[in-house]
Amino acid sequence: MAAKTSYRLEMQSPADLHPLANDSHGMRIEKMGVPCPEFNKFLHTVVGYDYRWGGRRNWGETEWCEYATREGLETWVAYIGGTPAGYFELEKHPNGDVQIHCFGLLPQFVGKGLGAALLTRTVERAWELSEGIVFLNTCSHDHPRALKNYQACGFKIAKSQE
Repeated sequence: MAAKTSYRLEMQSPADLHPLANDSHGMRIEKMGVPCPEFNKFLHTVVGYDYRWGGRRNWGETEWCEYATREGLETWVAYIGGTPAGYFELEKHPNGDVQIHCFGLLPQFVGKGLGAALLTRTVERAWELSEGIVFLNTCSHDHPRALKNYQACGFKIAKSQE
């Protein structure tokens, strides 16, 4: 197994956003109005499984409930024809920065041109909330195009670590 490299990516200003797509391919993106820890768990598990998303594998009901219901966290779900296709989680920190915690598509929707539209909307929403910077963490185990897509959208590598 190749060594893992972790990255912190930052966008300093809304002007740094380079929209990747205008065509949403019929995708509807909705904010979850009522926290549903079980749905957050489902999305995290199914989207992150192939990329070995860690940190939450051993969480039980209590941890998922505490996470999904905390102040400042927003979960947005993308739908195609009524089926969940992807999601993103945003959290506004006390200093005004906004973190993109999770972003991705369910496996059956990868490679269909949806990621660019979803990432653009994710960053737009993050800037609607932000009073500082927008940032995210990713790693070399993520989708092979993830880092390049984030950079094409306007993110810059602020830190990397092996």
